[in-house]
Amino acid sequence: MAVVRITRLLLLIQFAIALAMAAFAKSVFHIPNNMLALALGIAAVLLVRLSITANNFSLAWHFRSETPQAYCLNFGQAIRLFFGEFRATMTASSWTMPFHTFSRRVADKPAALPVLLIHGYGCNSGYWHAMSAALAAQNISHYALDMEPLIGSIDAYVPMIHEAVERICGETGSSKIVIVAHSMGGLATRAYLRDHGDAHIAKAVTLGTPHHGTALARFGIGINTKQMLWTVGEQEGLSSKWLRELAENEDKAVYRRIVSLYSHHDNIIAPQVSSRLDGAVNLEFQGIGHVALAMHPAIQAQVIREIRSASVHAAAPSVEPARQ
Repeated sequence: MAVVRITRLLLLIQFAIALAMAAFAKSVFHIPNNMLALALGIAAVLLVRLSITANNFSLAWHFRSETPQAYCLNFGQAIRLFFGEFRATMTASSWTMPFHTFSRRVADKPAALPVLLIHGYGCNSGYWHAMSAALAAQNISHYALDMEPLIGSIDAYVPMIHEAVERICGETGSSKIVIVAHSMGGLATRAYLRDHGDAHIAKAVTLGTPHHGTALARFGIGINTKQMLWTVGEQEGLSSKWLRELAENEDKAVYRRIVSLYSHHDNIIAPQVSSRLDGAVNLEFQGIGHVALAMHPAIQAQVIREIRSASVHAAAPSVEPARQ
């Protein structure tokens, strides 16, 4: 539960800074109203958080891929993108990840295959709070992991994914499940498929996964960030050694199980087309930031469509060729 402890500690630090800024405002600017001084302190903390989001967009812009004309944003849409991502990061880091982790939510009358939710770098199961509500509303049973160590190798997450898949199949009686994975979670899913195959996986839906790496990984810490790195060259970028070896050792036939959802305005995955995976189904979106992906209604609706589609195909009887 490292992420829970870290996010709660960061909340305490931010509150302490807000109090300190309030005391500073009262002392320097002689503000008589305590609530006004506290509001100014909180505003100062929010401004710092706002600047972090702005910096992410700035870095992603520097390493961006070309945006197709049909997906370009006007000024109003760009503003909504920015504040939508800011709200998503505030919600995830200050509310759902510290206080709303979960391991399973089982429907009384499941309407689809069971789903395993796999979070990305620096997150936990609380990231899926909004997606969980959308799945529950559709009577879709779903389970979630808290992958640790936080800054370990992506390969180290494979055993816990394997254990979760086996456990879900055993508990539900279903021979197949659907995986929905955000960001690094999609790479962990591919590593699982590399090692264990797709016998139990009807479909894997990835959201903003850096299938070929991201330049912004250089600003993170941990073995997993190095594994996700996309390095800028003179003419073009180069995926990390780990990503290249993953692609070399995969059975490309499993790509037919993968649906990659990504945004041309992702502020963490840059270049944004790194989320495209040849051989998979790639679905493009616009005006959605990285953290906001699982919270956006359009993404949630598409994920549910993919789950239902996989469930229908899994339920359909296989037809053996006639013997001569």
